[in-house]
Amino acid sequence: GFAAVHALPMRLRTEVIGALNFFDTRPGAMDDGRRRIGQALADVATIGLLQQRAIRRGDMVTQQLQTALNSRVLIEQAKGILAERLHLDVADAFTLLRTTARNHNQRLSDLAQAIVDGSEQIPPATSRAR
Repeated sequence: GFAAVHALPMRLRTEVIGALNFFDTRPGAMDDGRRRIGQALADVATIGLLQQRAIRRGDMVTQQLQTALNSRVLIEQAKGILAERLHLDVADAFTLLRTTARNHNQRLSDLAQAIVDGSEQIPPATSRAR
């Protein structure tokens, strides 16, 4: 069995993210040589974990930006469709799109998608009430 457990901090500068535990069959404190090697391992593990977090954050931001861009494209397409079909300027088409989404408790991008794919029509009566 184990006679001792040693915990070394996993940190980068002032940010501590955890501890790396070392188990020893001999009781007592770690000698300086083993402590230095253990801390080096903890430092490498810390860098790996922090790098993985940064990559994950970057991927998340990329995905959010792509979703926003896709939504924006759909909204622009829906504005164009409404402007052409209902003889509105683009600003009024956007106001109509936004108002309709709010009144029906829909996300703007969901309504835009429905208009673009033809599954949703905004009635002319609604569009004329400005």
